[in-house]
Amino acid sequence: MQKIYMGDAGPKVSPAVYGFYRWDEVKDAGNVLKRIVHLCLELGINTFEHGDSYGSYKCEELFGELLKEGSFKREDVVLFSKCGLRVPHPQNPDIRVKHYNTSAEHITKSVESSLRKLRTDYLDIFLLDKLDPISNLEETALTLEKLKDSGKIRSIGVANFSVFQHQLLASILTKPIVTNHIELNLLSTQALDNGQLDYIKQRYMRPLAYAPLAEGRIATGNDEKATKVRAKLEELSIKYNADIESLAVAWLVKLGALPLIGTTNEQRIKNAVNAFDIELDHQDWYELYNVSIANH
Repeated sequence: MQKIYMGDAGPKVSPAVYGFYRWDEVKDAGNVLKRIVHLCLELGINTFEHGDSYGSYKCEELFGELLKEGSFKREDVVLFSKCGLRVPHPQNPDIRVKHYNTSAEHITKSVESSLRKLRTDYLDIFLLDKLDPISNLEETALTLEKLKDSGKIRSIGVANFSVFQHQLLASILTKPIVTNHIELNLLSTQALDNGQLDYIKQRYMRPLAYAPLAEGRIATGNDEKATKVRAKLEELSIKYNADIESLAVAWLVKLGALPLIGTTNEQRIKNAVNAFDIELDHQDWYELYNVSIANH
């Protein structure tokens, strides 16, 4: 896969990104992670998104152990990590309720922890997950800039920010935000209506689209919307001689989005990668979109 720039200020990444955001229930995570990472690298995906709590706080450490084994080099992969969302978990008994924390102290502690677990000196991109309305925003921005100046993070990104939150943080930072990680797929198109996608493009960035296959709903969902979208994908799959999941990801790629793959199903990962060989016709893109937004 040809590497592309995330935006006019971000690093070069693979056009599909693998994220560990759905790994809390994965059994035998160490071996599965090894298998998935090697498959991704074989397929040309060299960009991996972590989060401080992904995989019940284990994924960063497991990835770091894999990196230490030396089957691939640090400079050959692009690593993201993120913090902000805090959810109750036995690992962190002090967290009583789900909340957001984007304070200077929490960001610093989280970055240091990610670096230690991933066994690296730097994160290519650090994402702030949501904006905590009661944290001191100037301190948050200053902390992100200090971390970038120190070389511990090379680029600043955000996740699940509304347009106004994105604008607010950008107005205080002196350094660019290079991506916004948003939910976007054929069953969840609100980013096209709420301004998120337009604003990301206005800032010359590519959106990072998580749940590109709607967590499997596109292939197996029984609800009315999933069923109708799947029927249209099946109709088009004959024309394109492609799997319906590949077409669903090709729909996202046509928007300029980077699909963030989260499945541990190897065939699904391959289907997502095959999307990049599909040039979806202009009107076919709209046929799918129109089916998705019908009955809104």
